[in-house]
Amino acid sequence: MSLKRRTALLAGLGALALLQAPAALAQDYPARPIELVVPYPAGGGTDAVARAFADSLRKHLPQSVVVANKTGAGGAIGLTEVMAARPDGYKVGVGTVEMTMLPHLGTARFTAQDFVPIALLNAEPSAITVHANAPWRTVEDFLAHAKAYPDKVRVGNSGVGAIWHLAAEQLGRKSGVSFMHVPYAGANPAINDLMGGHIEAVTVSPAEVAQHVAGGKLRLLAVMADQRVKRFPEVPTLKEKGIDVSISTWRGIVAPKRTPQPVVDTLRAASQKAANEAEFRDALAKLDLTHAYADAPAFQKVIERDNAFFKQLMGELGIAK
Repeated sequence: MSLKRRTALLAGLGALALLQAPAALAQDYPARPIELVVPYPAGGGTDAVARAFADSLRKHLPQSVVVANKTGAGGAIGLTEVMAARPDGYKVGVGTVEMTMLPHLGTARFTAQDFVPIALLNAEPSAITVHANAPWRTVEDFLAHAKAYPDKVRVGNSGVGAIWHLAAEQLGRKSGVSFMHVPYAGANPAINDLMGGHIEAVTVSPAEVAQHVAGGKLRLLAVMADQRVKRFPEVPTLKEKGIDVSISTWRGIVAPKRTPQPVVDTLRAASQKAANEAEFRDALAKLDLTHAYADAPAFQKVIERDNAFFKQLMGELGIAK
């Protein structure tokens, strides 16, 4: 055999090996522990969902699932690490609604298209919450007061461009009200200031105020959802009141783009079983969090919907980059 033909043959065999390598690796997947990156600190809602899910997922995979908190930049650091990881299924992440927001703020290297959805696990709507001693018994009363005093009603949020800030902005736009938006380092400091009487309202999720509402310290006026929340069936939706606002945060499992399809399929199958484990559902219920499982195709539609929505909203608010 000539040197030229031998070189060509070796090159062809090398190319074939490269094509077969991902399939071979996927066939043995997972052969070692999987790292689940949480882009927010330990102890928060996203971390709690991740750890409860990891416990259930271990039952349906031959390898362990290790939770790693990679925090900072509003979730951008952890999500960037997942985006840049080798697409082999050994580093996946908890994707949150911020995947569809941070890119439009210009604070992230990634876009929503840089991730492969595996499973949606949880979703929580925004809600309008006031102090229990506030004079407003209904959302109509609250908005009427805000209209009478433009830019005077202080609404706490977790920073400009964060999900609950945008929820309050959209509420104002749809109801013809102008609020004074007060940023905090997170939902808890805002809630503490609401209980202390330093602000008039917050637009965080019902789960984040549930204990204080149950304890008689705070009052829920309405939720920004298509349906009422099971935990508070007496609280109306804004849509019931004629205000077309539905904004939620969500949490799910995502993998880096170009992850081999057999690996994605393995993760999807295991995630479906784990998400429907009674222990996982119970863990969410104890935290007043909503179980909202959806497989990859439906999860992808949620991502695409919110990516388009927040791009437009941030542009209209003048905060998109």
